[in-house]
Amino acid sequence: MCYTYWYIVMKFEEQQKAIKMRRKGLSLKEIARSLGVAKASVSVWVRDVVLSDKTKQDLRMKGSSRDVIEKRRDTRLLREKEKVDILKTEAKKDFDHITQRELKIIGCMLYLAEGGKTKKGMARISNSDLEVIKIMLRFFKEICLVPDEKFKGHIHTHSENNAKKCENYWSDLTGIPKTQFFKTYVKLSKAGSGNRGTLPYGTFDLYVCDTKIFLKIMAWIEKICFLVNNKA
Repeated sequence: MCYTYWYIVMKFEEQQKAIKMRRKGLSLKEIARSLGVAKASVSVWVRDVVLSDKTKQDLRMKGSSRDVIEKRRDTRLLREKEKVDILKTEAKKDFDHITQRELKIIGCMLYLAEGGKTKKGMARISNSDLEVIKIMLRFFKEICLVPDEKFKGHIHTHSENNAKKCENYWSDLTGIPKTQFFKTYVKLSKAGSGNRGTLPYGTFDLYVCDTKIFLKIMAWIEKICFLVNNKA
């Protein structure tokens, strides 16, 4: 009985609040949101509230303007997406395949931007983007003729990530066995650093321990840069 009485009192209080808010010109949706109840319940509670012509007009204008704004926003977003899709579709037509020569240049330029240049006994590139690593794997295999067994991997991750999950991710998607990975480096995350979740699989270092390959790549890069920067 006590619970039933309490429930009835609470509902009565909510109904009275709804009536007062309706008389002030709030919409059914606004009242429902404010009280945390269903819009249908509000509609029943305030059905006997008599609104002035001005209040009715204001409510119609409020609902109309909101609907118009939302429709304009949806239309604008749709048009923007359509423009982006058209632009991307047209841009993709510039390429239908990549030649070995183009792959060679792409790999060299990626190495120029992201590759290691201090240790002459190895070629190394580090990145968190799987696509970059996959491109470089193809570059090393097809252009530099590196056999599968010569690849090494090294993962750098943070303590909030699961190291084993990171290892499985990079091994599965690169095809490099975990037996060819160096021990994963786990850095202690700083509390409140705001970087949580930004690199869920850490950063992957792709190694090829071969001095000749390193020197050849650096020579290619040097020549490409010369040709680009000294074009007659």
